[in-house]
Amino acid sequence: MTQTSSASSANQRRSGGSAIIIGAGIVGLATARALALRGYNITIFERNERAVGASIRNFGMVWPIGQATGPLFERAMLSRSIWKEICTEASIWHNEVGSLHLAYHDDELQVIKEYVEVNHNHRDCALLTAEQALQKSPAVNPDGLKGALWSGEEMIVESRVAVGQVAKYLAEKYGVVFHWNTAISQIEHPRVFSGNRVWEADEIFVCSGADFETLYPELFLETNITKCKLQMMRLVTQPDEWRIGPSLCGGLSMIHYPGFQAAASLPALRKRYEEQYAEYLKWGIHVMVSQNGSGELTIGDSHEYGLVHDPFDKEFINTMITSYLQTFATFKDWKLLQSWHGIYPKMMNGATELIVDIAPGVTVINGVGGNGMTLSFGLCEEVIGQRVGS
Repeated sequence: MTQTSSASSANQRRSGGSAIIIGAGIVGLATARALALRGYNITIFERNERAVGASIRNFGMVWPIGQATGPLFERAMLSRSIWKEICTEASIWHNEVGSLHLAYHDDELQVIKEYVEVNHNHRDCALLTAEQALQKSPAVNPDGLKGALWSGEEMIVESRVAVGQVAKYLAEKYGVVFHWNTAISQIEHPRVFSGNRVWEADEIFVCSGADFETLYPELFLETNITKCKLQMMRLVTQPDEWRIGPSLCGGLSMIHYPGFQAAASLPALRKRYEEQYAEYLKWGIHVMVSQNGSGELTIGDSHEYGLVHDPFDKEFINTMITSYLQTFATFKDWKLLQSWHGIYPKMMNGATELIVDIAPGVTVINGVGGNGMTLSFGLCEEVIGQRVGS
């Protein structure tokens, strides 16, 4: 017998329309927040007992420096402000540590100089001497250090915990209803189906990451989208409450993030890397480290693209990451605590997201790539604001 219930009845105290969201990762939560602010009654469906996908398998970095100055940087800064507001209100651990991109060669330092020249009027950034960089972080490797790019806008959360805490916050503050362990198998607006159970809402948003392929396989095949596998590791809590301060990045990160394309000498730096680090670029490796509230160090990562990925991690990739990390960072304890991989959908046509009205009342929000923590809150605030009003 079919069971039917209305998502809009879940929270009678709200006065807006009703919305169903598929997926309790960061995009789904960001969509829920934007709708809740506009009076919607919201029900979120998550196929697992908690979010376990790409949203928790990352550095936890809110990373404006990676975005080019302009709309995406503004979106990142909007996301940052929303993260800070939620974390403060919900007592979620966060750390506004900023970041250092470290230069050990003249061409890396030249890219940093140009970046600062272009951006210092638009961002909190500065060129540091080697001595100034060492004062910012005791974890910087001093050997051969020429200087660094300081940015004060980057923030860290512990994504493994924070994503679940944001869900709890949305439930408590806005009455968002969560159905965990509930896989939605079919959508026919205004209804969604899980087996013989049915729910209804005015609007349906599909925010399930790579899982949207199972709901809309034709759309997935027709879209210029692939899947990215990344490998990451976590080192043990550092002794004596030792902190690294800012998140640290090597030079390879400068050719990874679009924000650095403002530097005129970046192509020359890329050319050297293509010769010196060809194997690193083959596996999409650039190396960063952040520190969580308990003192553990999160390090990574790699990027492999394809529709199907080997479920087994490659040890040589982890070794390459660690070897490169040692060129710019020194830690008290390098003992490995955990390793893992994540998979997220990635647009291949230069688009920064996939927003599709698949049917009247049904919208797919997807394809933010590796920028989910940095852009999702801002993206969804923009999308919902344009559709519903501010």
